[in-house]
Amino acid sequence: MPNNVTVHELVDKVRLKVLQGGDYLQRKITTSDISRPALEFAGYFKHYPAARIQLLGITETSFAKDLTHEQREEYMTKMCMPQTPCFVISTNLPIPKELKKAAEDAKIPILGTHLTSSQILSNMTSYLLERLAPRKSLHGVLVDISGVGVLITGDSGVGKSETALELVRRGHRLIADDRVEVYARDEQTLVGTAPQILKHLMEIRGIGIIDVSTLYGTGAIMPSDQINLIVHLETWTPDVQFDRLGDRGDTQTIQGVIVPKVSVPVKTGRNLAIIIESAAMNYRAETMGYDATETFDRNLNQLIKQNSERDRKTNKGSAN
Repeated sequence: MPNNVTVHELVDKVRLKVLQGGDYLQRKITTSDISRPALEFAGYFKHYPAARIQLLGITETSFAKDLTHEQREEYMTKMCMPQTPCFVISTNLPIPKELKKAAEDAKIPILGTHLTSSQILSNMTSYLLERLAPRKSLHGVLVDISGVGVLITGDSGVGKSETALELVRRGHRLIADDRVEVYARDEQTLVGTAPQILKHLMEIRGIGIIDVSTLYGTGAIMPSDQINLIVHLETWTPDVQFDRLGDRGDTQTIQGVIVPKVSVPVKTGRNLAIIIESAAMNYRAETMGYDATETFDRNLNQLIKQNSERDRKTNKGSAN
């Protein structure tokens, strides 16, 4: 589970320019929060968030120009703390000379971009939130079925990997086999990816490890995917009652995100790939406003109404 990102990684992923301090890009970023120093340029450092990336834009640099050289030198030196990962200057603005010296003395890199402060703030926050989010490792297989991320769970040996392989052969895509690293992108979005050592690989009992991208092409894999649905494979036993109408609304909460869940009994002769594919298509239909259970209930109520009307007429005719 990553708990930090290097400045070098930030430069590569967000496409920043290294303006100064290229030898110090291994400094660690430990929080996704980003600071736009304002009170600091007014001399207030009581609650200075030193561990955050410090972003300077037109507003901050314009305010700093109104300060005396001595004030800029004092405040920018105070901003260069040991835990400060880097400074980012937006809109292709020049580096204030006082910051240039203070950052060099403290061995803190200064990065630049042509983007506005709002744009680069959004880009950096989005990347850091994803990278620094707490991870949880789950036992299962994650596949993308026509745009629906399906996490297949179940006891070891129940057939998760074999089912996922059949889904790949049917044109769907594999994200992770055996272990799935999941994190919450936000309060409603759960994302899964494969551990680095298992990317593109599957274990099939009797065959061993196979590389899905080599056997089926790069179109058969994805680096990550949102988890929209959980399908739990459960060995069928006559004493366990499984949902037949799909109206129970089962869910599972992972990393604080509620995910719909269906349980599928595993029995000899059942084509699990087709069943899971149908479950994904049914989920997508429900998100678009169509519910087959409601259609069944409506048809059933209509049939009951028709039968009641027929019985009423039959009883009325018998009475006459």
